[in-house]
Amino acid sequence: MNVLSGARLYVDPASSAAHAAAGLRSTDPTRAALLDKIAGQSQADWIGDWVAASELATVVDRRVDAITAAGALPVLVAYAIPSRDCGGYSAGGIGTPEGYRTWVREFAKGLGGRRSVVVLEPDSLASISCLSAEMQQTRLALLTDAVAVLTASGAQVYLDAGHSAWVPVETMAARLTAAGISGARGFALNVSNFRLTSDEVSYGRSLSQRLNGKSFVVDTSRNGLGPASGTDAWCNPSGRALGVRPNVATQLVEVDAYLWIKRPGESDGTCNGGPTAGAWWTDYAVGLSERAAW
Repeated sequence: MNVLSGARLYVDPASSAAHAAAGLRSTDPTRAALLDKIAGQSQADWIGDWVAASELATVVDRRVDAITAAGALPVLVAYAIPSRDCGGYSAGGIGTPEGYRTWVREFAKGLGGRRSVVVLEPDSLASISCLSAEMQQTRLALLTDAVAVLTASGAQVYLDAGHSAWVPVETMAARLTAAGISGARGFALNVSNFRLTSDEVSYGRSLSQRLNGKSFVVDTSRNGLGPASGTDAWCNPSGRALGVRPNVATQLVEVDAYLWIKRPGESDGTCNGGPTAGAWWTDYAVGLSERAAW
């Protein structure tokens, strides 16, 4: 049974895309309309180590309150694992394992037992081989703990599992098992990437078969034309497009939702002409929208 079935996904009237569209409305209505296509769709809220543990419960509570009051389902991304992104464009994370456990508990306190979706730590399992053996075990323990704590606070937790072209199915299934997938709703695929939905569904089904039928969600925010080729194909590649609109009516037993987890128009990092990771990039957003099939 799809636990997300019938849920309303939240469209943020104050998103970066909405602000950018409003700023262009009078001077460039064509580009504004293209940005409206992004602004009109649900996008996940990323909560990371830039929110201090002392403020985290309040920040999460306010966001969940606002979305729930609108009759919608909060979709949040927890993004603060120690040694995040192996020192890459999105490097950072909480400095110590103890600090991360505290951070997760404050996050859970903010959820307050209310219905929500939490996508847990993008890339943390797919990139784990960059860590020492000891640090790998620490990461797996931290993820297992986070799954248990967040699930106990009302969240449907989806552990990030990379994408179909990154880690072999058998390897990823073992990593998910070691990271506590048994206690989670399922796993997330293609976060911030560009792989075709059909490839992710095939990969996800193979994973699900090895994980006692666990469900999954797919990030379709920028996969409308599939991946690019060449160097930095994962990082602000040119010529990409918005994928299918976020929805919880996938008609596929194993797939709980197609979500826009990555917020289209936010940079992957200072590559291919982009600003810093997470910064808004109007030109890139317009291109994604312009090339979309809808």
